[in-house]
Amino acid sequence: MKNNLWYKDAVFYEISVRAFKDSNGDGNGDLRGVTQKLDYLQNLGVDCIWIMPIYPSPLKDDGYDIADYYSVDKAFGSLDDLKELICAAHEHDIRIVMDLVLNHTSDEHPWFQASRSDRNSPYRDYYVWSDTDQKYTDTRIIFVDTEPSNWTWDEKTGQYYWHRFYASQPDLNFDNPKVQEEMLNVARFWLDLGIDGFRADAVPYLIEREGTNCENLPETHVYLKKLRSFMDEHYPGRILLCEANQYPEDVRPYFGDGDEFHMGFHFPIMPRIYMALKKGRYEDMAEIMRRTPPIPENCQWCTFLRNHDELTLEMVTEEERQWMWKQYAPEPRMKLNLGIRRRLAPLLDNDRRKIELANSLLFTLPGSPIIYYGDEIGMGDNIDLPDRNGVRTPMQWDDSLNAGFSNGKPFSEFAREREELGYQFINVANQVNDPDSLFRSIKRMIAIRKKHAAFGGSSMEWIDAGNPAVAVYIRQYHNDTMLILNNLSASTETIILPAEYQKAYLDLFAGHTQTLAETLTLPPYSYLWLQMLK
Repeated sequence: MKNNLWYKDAVFYEISVRAFKDSNGDGNGDLRGVTQKLDYLQNLGVDCIWIMPIYPSPLKDDGYDIADYYSVDKAFGSLDDLKELICAAHEHDIRIVMDLVLNHTSDEHPWFQASRSDRNSPYRDYYVWSDTDQKYTDTRIIFVDTEPSNWTWDEKTGQYYWHRFYASQPDLNFDNPKVQEEMLNVARFWLDLGIDGFRADAVPYLIEREGTNCENLPETHVYLKKLRSFMDEHYPGRILLCEANQYPEDVRPYFGDGDEFHMGFHFPIMPRIYMALKKGRYEDMAEIMRRTPPIPENCQWCTFLRNHDELTLEMVTEEERQWMWKQYAPEPRMKLNLGIRRRLAPLLDNDRRKIELANSLLFTLPGSPIIYYGDEIGMGDNIDLPDRNGVRTPMQWDDSLNAGFSNGKPFSEFAREREELGYQFINVANQVNDPDSLFRSIKRMIAIRKKHAAFGGSSMEWIDAGNPAVAVYIRQYHNDTMLILNNLSASTETIILPAEYQKAYLDLFAGHTQTLAETLTLPPYSYLWLQMLK
């Protein structure tokens, strides 16, 4: 596990520890539960697990409201349990990254308790305070459904405090050198335990300046480069993954000159995959990929179909957002903020062809893919649950009581939006040994992807094959060249290949060679991964 560029070819897997596997029957998933399931993750082909926050927290934002940066919430286990998980994962050739929440803490964190207790407290300047709520008025509100302002009045000390998310999550003041040093100490603590890096949460918002939108400011990059330099010096081979929900040209600065983030989420490609599947046309994907700037050779994009949040529609136009809501969130309760709170399978009508096709796009477009736990088996959701809890329901391991997740009463109801997606029908045990299951299809995609350097590279060329319903593109790295075809349409489609691509290929799924002529016909929602033969 010495390769310092390992993340460029890696397949990531996001786990909500609370929802994955309960080892002690208290109804909460825990770290020992994750350890028990490492064989499953190794079987799937996962290279790296991203675990959502496990810090002590009042859980007003599912752990992203941290009350103690230096411990594990007892619901999830202990620091020793984490050490055991890290060691066992490494023995399975699986790395682990954790969430590093830089921007804010819980209002129950001792720093904030001290900060609000007394204006003269040494912790007062750990947070952003103001006599008025009219500062930084050019800044958007992110949680538009719940927060009327980015300022909240604190009765105790008679000032407003600043927060970009919930009022229970006050922002740290990164203009304070002590805060900057504190967060380096937090990173050091977890890296010393052996984790392989961080998914850094909400990084565009670290610094505030009057007359700006308080996002992506130069001072923010100065600090993030400092964090990267610290990691490179003391922990080479560990990574920083950037969560910046921005257009690709605005995320590009977070890579710096290869000296800031190793990886960055490519948020805008995700909704455009769904747009393409619904329209049966690929141009929305092509347009956003064409405007995606080159990144340094030691950097990589991170792509995903779904995650623990709503399917965000921040990075589309207002017209596109309304269209996406109409297509994918026909019931008002399916919406949340500027997004859609549904899982992959129900979004795609539980249509196996569409689910596989979406994954074909995920695994062949530029970037390292992240699978959200349960999506590899086509898990459903429960939109009767509030906020984003409906896409964070317990993992469905088998068809026994409580889906094999827990021997006790689970912390949450299970997915139930559609009966056929319940754990009695959709579970790991049913799929892991079934050669025709979705799990096995995803496992095959991962195995093939990992054998070919072309998928980890950054080069991509769209091919005009005379049919907007079929996404055709080349992925290449040195002598490894792939021709990828995805029929986004519900009908059989024919393409016309340019002359230079009419040659012999190895079909990576079927295992046989074929020579492509000028025309090629693809069944509805089908895909081909073809390796060019010299």
